[in-house]
Amino acid sequence: MSLWKQILLTFQEWLIIFCTILAFVIPFTIYKINQKLHEYGDPPWKKEE
Repeated sequence: MSLWKQILLTFQEWLIIFCTILAFVIPFTIYKINQKLHEYGDPPWKKEE
């Protein structure tokens, strides 16, 4: 196997890992921000007791 193919395979592995982490972190962050916005922005009759 050539050096170029090894470099590409290594890059692809790290890219897959990075994208997998982003696929979790981005929606989770948006969910948390949305919770904070609802905590401060919802009217009193919509808040849970």
